[in-house]
Amino acid sequence: MNKVKRLVDSYGRFIALPWRDDAAAAQRVVFCIYPETEELRLRANLDEFELVTRQQGHEWLAFDLTHTFAQWMAEQEYAEAFFAMPDQLKMIDHHYLEWLEERFSSALEANAVTPQHVVALYGVGSLFGLLKVKAVVEKMAPHVRGRLAVLFPGSFENNNYRLLDGYDGWNYLATPITVDGAH
Repeated sequence: MNKVKRLVDSYGRFIALPWRDDAAAAQRVVFCIYPETEELRLRANLDEFELVTRQQGHEWLAFDLTHTFAQWMAEQEYAEAFFAMPDQLKMIDHHYLEWLEERFSSALEANAVTPQHVVALYGVGSLFGLLKVKAVVEKMAPHVRGRLAVLFPGSFENNNYRLLDGYDGWNYLATPITVDGAH
């Protein structure tokens, strides 16, 4: 059985557990962690996560982060100036994050997301070098009354998450789900 299939199975066992209504936003977040080399296979099998979620009586909404930076940049009046001086992009991360939060909130509203929904964030690797995943999750989690599932290409070791295994990780109060189960 490949790693993505094992991750779907681990996720299915976890999502089948009863949900507490009084959990804080950070406690309603799950990170489905997989090796970054499995990104294409995960995307090809994204509907398996949806199927497992629906089989457990929950609704599903997927939110793709992959092209959001390009979409945001295309809306910027000074986009060409940023391309000429890319080091200036460090100063605009909070603007992109605010825009992302607005898009996310609008998607939840447009899809009438309820406390029975799992909202999946995927394309998280596209944030690398632009935004910290922790900051994105902290902004988005309070908008989700059900569960926020972050499909995370990287690793989880000693309570530390590392996106794409590229730099020092961070600790976050979420439930990590790996190919070996929930931790």
